[in-house]
Amino acid sequence: MSIRAFVDEHYRHFNAGALAATARSLTDFLDNGGRLFVTLAGAMSTAELGRSLAPMIRAGHIAGISCTGANLEEDVFNLVAHASYERIEDWRSLSAHDDAALLQRNMNRVTDTCIPEEKAFRKVEHHMLSRWQKAGAAKESHLPHAYFYDMLQSGVLEDDYEADPQASWLLAAAEVDLPLFVPGWEDSTMGNIFAARSIEAKVEVSTIKSGVAYMIALAEWYQEASTPLAFLQIGGGIAGDFPICVVPMLNQDLERDAPLWSWFAQISESSPSYGGYSGAPPNEKITWGKLSVETPKFVIESDASIVAPLLFGYVLNL
Repeated sequence: MSIRAFVDEHYRHFNAGALAATARSLTDFLDNGGRLFVTLAGAMSTAELGRSLAPMIRAGHIAGISCTGANLEEDVFNLVAHASYERIEDWRSLSAHDDAALLQRNMNRVTDTCIPEEKAFRKVEHHMLSRWQKAGAAKESHLPHAYFYDMLQSGVLEDDYEADPQASWLLAAAEVDLPLFVPGWEDSTMGNIFAARSIEAKVEVSTIKSGVAYMIALAEWYQEASTPLAFLQIGGGIAGDFPICVVPMLNQDLERDAPLWSWFAQISESSPSYGGYSGAPPNEKITWGKLSVETPKFVIESDASIVAPLLFGYVLNL
């Protein structure tokens, strides 16, 4: 039984029913010429979402991605250091001393997974540092993800791959130069390293373009889009709020006539009652000029690491 047949047969009520309705609607949207814009918050790359997102990119369904700096880099970390990752089976039982012991071994924990500092961060750092320094010497400035794309496109990491490159969403994105937006990149390991090297005067701060440059690039890209755009928000926070705000910015601040997002869905376990953006229901976005009354809207209140692969598998009819 395919994922699509399984979901249609068994996912009928509650959040399962919401997933099925979302999957059917998104499939129809894409079949009718639309494309999907995805936002990635949380630790989706360490959760290896690339296993299902990369095929979506290669199938041509993804128009662009907004992600946190952590999701940008952690896909590469997994690609080059997967064999050195450690899985913590009973992570809920760890004591503070257990976590301190992981720190002493330079193993950075993300829930049930430990990322090895030396094999991941440092293996990537020197490749990034050389690119930052080269750009500085040439008086060039680029968006943060452009350095990652250049590193992957150059093939310099190929001999270091420890995970299946077909399961890397960033590699798939780099192969087609997919539009990528990384607001708040400084809040990431590589962002911290760039700041540290800037303090040491080893790199020029000007070699990295700011979040404002990302918003300008996003505005240009959105206005040039030739197909209707669906918006899939995985989690919340800056990765989701930054790109969806481009529409009211264009319409209200620039007084242009930009279309609203044509379709919307979010996967989140956050509650709207706490006032956080991550749990804000779609109708709230109407008041900000991001969506309309007519926009198809879906909410799946569940674990994105479970839901997103099923949603993408349904679209791909695996």
